[in-house]
Amino acid sequence: MGSVVYTLGALVSFACAVLLLRGYGLGRKKLLLWSGLCFLGLAVANLLILLDLVIFPQLDLYFWRLGTTVVAMALLLYGLIWESK
Repeated sequence: MGSVVYTLGALVSFACAVLLLRGYGLGRKKLLLWSGLCFLGLAVANLLILLDLVIFPQLDLYFWRLGTTVVAMALLLYGLIWESK
């Protein structure tokens, strides 16, 4: 059951990233770019959760997951602070 939840989380995050980046391509609003990149990073983090806990349980990818999530959130934070003007 966990693998289904992790897969759906990765797919939904990736779908959000695609929609946000497509919106950026159409309207050139910078906040859409930073949000899309954040969701792309979150999709990668969710994929790493699937790899870590289900596919390769003998590997410890905790710090890779954490690092990916921190970078994704930093991108969104950068976009919210610097592009809010």
